[in-house]
Amino acid sequence: MTAGELAVDGLTLTAGARRLVRDVSLTAHPGEVIGLVGPNGSGKSSLLRAVYRVLRPAEGRVRLDGADAWSLPVRQLARSVAAVVQESGTDFDLSVREVVAMGRTPHKRLLSGDTAEDARLIEEALATVHVSELAGRPFDRLSGGERQRVLIARALAQRPSLLVLDEPTNHLDIRHQLDVLGALRRLPATVLVALHDLNLAAYYCDRLYVLRDGEVTASGPPAEVLTPRLLAEVYGVASEVAVHPLTGAPQVTFLPGDTGHGRSRDGEDRSAVRTPGAARAGD
Repeated sequence: MTAGELAVDGLTLTAGARRLVRDVSLTAHPGEVIGLVGPNGSGKSSLLRAVYRVLRPAEGRVRLDGADAWSLPVRQLARSVAAVVQESGTDFDLSVREVVAMGRTPHKRLLSGDTAEDARLIEEALATVHVSELAGRPFDRLSGGERQRVLIARALAQRPSLLVLDEPTNHLDIRHQLDVLGALRRLPATVLVALHDLNLAAYYCDRLYVLRDGEVTASGPPAEVLTPRLLAEVYGVASEVAVHPLTGAPQVTFLPGDTGHGRSRDGEDRSAVRTPGAARAGD
């Protein structure tokens, strides 16, 4: 599956009288990893739900390769878009391999079996997130972190042109966080991912969109977006941001005390990045 150009234009989402997202626009291109960051309740998950067509826009459009995503046939959308969500409801009475094989379903005819290509892609997805040794285990007996990796493998097996992930590193230890995000970084697909860990977002994402109260507060390369002043305004925390000497990515250090919008508790102005540098070192 190729292409995967995503454009969100003037998106507004509501739930009853409550506004979840207001006038949000973003773009994402094949091969890019685009990060959504922001505090709890900022609208990240709602925005993702509109992209993978669960929450219908009140205003605006979601376009995939120029077409309105909400006008696409269900089968075409299933072939193009894969999602890994937080509220999965995933007590499958299936083996791990069978769960991952579900990712191939949109590409197959009804009741048709796995082809040699399907089998290859399933094994490749299992290996990518290091769950090959779990392939024969019952999915419902796995730990939370193991389940998360299997669900990511299912999405990878689908080979979508657009992959949408809501906090995919939840429940994962640090090694598997790095493994999963590294795998996303290498995909030819367009990747849109919500993350809480700003340092992981700074290293693995090409661009960030910062959401606050349902609106985009800032967007751009991580080195331009992740400033102490913005972190104080959006998260209400004091911080220092430096460039990591080995990775070249911005590194955020949070500081105790009140913020004063970019000032530490001792009054020192911390509203600028101390050292300029690239957003992300080469992989």
